[in-house]
Amino acid sequence: MDPPTDAPSTEAPPTDAPSTDPPLFPPHLISPSVLAALPTGYTMRPLRQSDYVAGMLDVLRVLTSVGEVSRERWEARFEYMRRCGEVAGKLGGGGGGGGGGGGAEGKEGEGPVGAQQGEEQYGTYFVLVVCEEGGKVVGTGGVIVERKFIHNLGMVGHIEDIAVAADQQGKRLGLRIIQALDWLAERVGCYKVGLQLRHSLRFWRSLADG
Repeated sequence: MDPPTDAPSTEAPPTDAPSTDPPLFPPHLISPSVLAALPTGYTMRPLRQSDYVAGMLDVLRVLTSVGEVSRERWEARFEYMRRCGEVAGKLGGGGGGGGGGGGAEGKEGEGPVGAQQGEEQYGTYFVLVVCEEGGKVVGTGGVIVERKFIHNLGMVGHIEDIAVAADQQGKRLGLRIIQALDWLAERVGCYKVGLQLRHSLRFWRSLADG
């Protein structure tokens, strides 16, 4: 899919990420065209550890059961996902990991970085969020990169957990999230991308419209 051309927390959501709050993956992996297509005042960025207090879990509850997740457990899971990116970078001989490190920062339109190069530089978990003004998370989605033996040790992307807050429907945020994840998967070298369906096609179409 091509990107277009044209329990609630009582703590205040963060507006800026300090150096101690790195993104899950390098921000340049989000399509500039998708960013430009967001409604005025909305932003899209990689997940951060601080999103625990920005409403991330509340958005996921629109999609499915989440459970009672403590901040300690959230941070442990986030660090596991982020370290997967760091390991990929080290195995690749110096490429930037999923914690926001270096790596080939190709421009949009140049095509994918290729399976081998992408594997050297990036990780496995790519979860992004959409935020309204003030930093509250109102949408999210992720792509998991699966390493294969076939297709010259190729990679497949699995888009999952697309969720948009109930009061944000009608702004096409779900569609923008899917477009961004599709573009990201291609950029890191996936030869194929699939959308995991946990609900009916009617449900997913409603998210795309939202």
